[in-house]
Amino acid sequence: MAHSHMRLVVKSHVEVTCDGVCPTVAMLRPSSGTAQWVVSQSYEVKPWIPAIEYLDSFGNACQRFTLPPGLASIDVESQVIVDDQIASAPSAGFVLVENLPTDSLMYLLPSRYCPSDRAYDKASEVVGDAAPGFGQVAAICDWIRGNIEYRYGVSNESTDAFDTLEAGAGVCRDFSHIAITLCRALRIPARFVSGYLYQLDPMDMHAWFEAYVGGAWHTFDATQEARKAGRVVVSYGRDAADVAFLSNYGPMKVRDMKVTVEKIAARS
Repeated sequence: MAHSHMRLVVKSHVEVTCDGVCPTVAMLRPSSGTAQWVVSQSYEVKPWIPAIEYLDSFGNACQRFTLPPGLASIDVESQVIVDDQIASAPSAGFVLVENLPTDSLMYLLPSRYCPSDRAYDKASEVVGDAAPGFGQVAAICDWIRGNIEYRYGVSNESTDAFDTLEAGAGVCRDFSHIAITLCRALRIPARFVSGYLYQLDPMDMHAWFEAYVGGAWHTFDATQEARKAGRVVVSYGRDAADVAFLSNYGPMKVRDMKVTVEKIAARS
């Protein structure tokens, strides 16, 4: 059976101003992987400065450069082939820790925004008698959608999953942090994903998560009721701390950021 897919063109334009010399690490470039294939790509930094690229410990492509004082812009355009449906796998069961692949084990540990070591009671209450594995993760997403309001301005860069549970509101990164925290508390490996979602409204960079159940990583999005496809992954990490699209080590202000995701006709 042929795999059905869609072809997306993703553009991101970032403008920043720096008061002084500003060492920067960017994560703005999608890479080809198991879930997507990058057909073509351009990456322009203005003014042009020497840059290097390296892979971090999660396998993300990171671009490292030192921006001069003043205005700078980064433009990244990628044409990417992605799956046009997100598999639902209710029968994907819980995987015992002794059977997990070694590279998934780090996604069981508590992290900066996902203090899962304190979340077992909450996780058990949320999942109730849902089927272990995929069923529990789906139950967590349903609970978040039913109990946490999607609202800007409630959270900031220091907000963790418990802060959002207490506030009862947050944005996509906060929804993902709660879900990941509750999954890990139940010994389900869960990782944070940063990227782009076709037809997201309003369009922006988006965050969702993946959970390891039934012997594979499965995509979940606590902000979306339907299992929306058209996802372009830029980076994976334990939580938002690992996947900032810009890490600046000097005074920097983001003046403007524009994201577009367009579907184009597949070539035969």
